[in-house]
Amino acid sequence: MRVIVIAPHNDDEILGVGGTMAKLVKQGHEVIVCEVTAGDLDNEMVQLQKREAIVSHDLMGVKTHFMDLPVVGLREMTTRELNSAFQEHMIKLNPDIVFIPHKGDMHIDHRMTIEAAMVALRPATFPNLNAVYAYETLSETDWNTPSVDNIFIPTMFVDITDEIEIKLKAMECHRSQLCEYPHPRSLETLKALAMHRGSTVCKKYAEAFAVVREVK
Repeated sequence: MRVIVIAPHNDDEILGVGGTMAKLVKQGHEVIVCEVTAGDLDNEMVQLQKREAIVSHDLMGVKTHFMDLPVVGLREMTTRELNSAFQEHMIKLNPDIVFIPHKGDMHIDHRMTIEAAMVALRPATFPNLNAVYAYETLSETDWNTPSVDNIFIPTMFVDITDEIEIKLKAMECHRSQLCEYPHPRSLETLKALAMHRGSTVCKKYAEAFAVVREVK
């Protein structure tokens, strides 16, 4: 089974799906992270973040696919350009399961990624796609203006008790993105969220997802 995790920025995938990706790899599935945005490719920080992503993914045994679309610039693309880019990459990757960010995330890149991904992943185009799940991203999912439309409602949980340590180690690879506690993008907060989600289903650690579409 081929699993695609769509990440608007480098490290979003570890924050939301890191433990689940590691679990899927253990089970023998192919996992590919589709990194959507990057800044000026000649920029030293951009190259550093891409190297951090590759090291993080190598640690977990997942593959990396860069789309290299403009960071904080997706809204400057026409709808046709953005949707076409996602459709082209999704057809190339041909997923069985896809993880996308939550539609209520604060960052505009997240929201535009979700909309374009859902257009690209229409059942008519991918009739054999088994499931689409939305994941939460610390400092994006929880920092938006609170409203009924923005709230993240988990409906599926993955036990990552055996994968929590590799999730944290993978996040440590993103040193340019890590912050000190109590910032949400800290290792302490990441572990605390996994404990909270785990306690919801009586597991030590878990990741939570919202089912967007699932075919059994």
